[in-house]
Parts: sequence; C-alpha cells; structure tokens
Amino acid sequence: MPLIEETILSLILGVGLSAACGFRVFIPPLIISIAALSGHLELSPAFDWVASYPALIALATATVLEILCYYLPVVDNFMDTVATPAAIVAGAATTASMVADTSPMLTWAIAVIAGGAAAATVQATTVALRGASTLSTGGLANPLVSSIELGGAVATSVLALIAPILTLILIFLLIIAVRKFYLSRKAHQLLRPS
Repeated sequence: MPLIEETILSLILGVGLSAACGFRVFIPPLIISIAALSGHLELSPAFDWVASYPALIALATATVLEILCYYLPVVDNFMDTVATPAAIVAGAATTASMVADTSPMLTWAIAVIAGGAAAATVQATTVALRGASTLSTGGLANPLVSSIELGGAVATSVLALIAPILTLILIFLLIIAVRKFYLSRKAHQLLRPS
C-alpha cells in the first residue's frame, strides 16, 4: 500500500479509536494494547511501550476503576468533569499512536486536531446525556447511561480496528443525529408556551 494511503488509513483508525475515548478514556488504549501485543496492530515507534505487559496491566486496572466509578451515584457526574480533559488528551495520544512515517510535528498537529476533537465531541455528547438523565430521573437512569457508554466504547474500539472507515462514517452520523435531536428539542422548548 502506498505511504500516503497507509497514513490516511492510520489516521482514520486513530480518529475512530479517539472517538471511543469520548465514551471511556481507558478502554480504547486497553484494546490497542491487546491488539498490539497479539500482533494485530502496529503502533507508531514512540508508542511501542503500549504493547507491553506492564502497560496492559496498568490499562486494565485503570479501565476497571473507571467503569466502577461510572456506576456510583454522584461520582459518575464528577467523573464526567475529570474525564472530559482526559478524553481529549487520550484521543490525541491515541491518534498519534496510530500515525507513523510522518514528522512528529505533523503527527501531533493531526492528532490534537482530529483525535482530540473526535474524543471531545463524543465526550460532550455523553456528558449532555448523563446530565439530562440526572435532571430527568434524579440519577436513577444513570447506570443505564453508563452501560450504553461502556458498550459504545468497546464497540467503537473494536469496530475501528476491523472497519475504520465504517467507524468514521458511523461517528459522523451519530454526531449529526445528536445535533439534530438537541436542535429539535431546543426548538420545541422555544415554541412551548410559558
């Protein structure tokens, strides 16, 4: 495969995995570690450490703790506050770990712009969903929201590895759907008599 096509595919893969960081910060890096350790994924040389057993253990531990925190009342909303900047950083690093054979400056510029933005967009959507759940159900539906986010992180990460272009399309469609939902909801609230 020519270098430019390989770089573009790596970028698409990285953005798909970065979007999954918006659902859960540590699941995509854990899946990347597993895939790299098993020989199914090649990382940028600067990120070879992710394909090590110490990294796998650390990422697995962080993943379990993150998942548990999202099922605790009140803590789940606090986690959104902490996870938002962490998701952006993880998204940028995830994209950077996929893009090789480019200058470090270009790699990180692309990673921050594309990967960070993808993670931030998905994270903002999940924060809004959890906030709406907290307001409308007093937090009783938040475990359901947490389960959906968990499933989204795993599914998006695995799908990004199997079909990166499809993942990018689905993420784009999700963003459009959520935007339309919020715009229609806002319009409905504006039209409602006071």
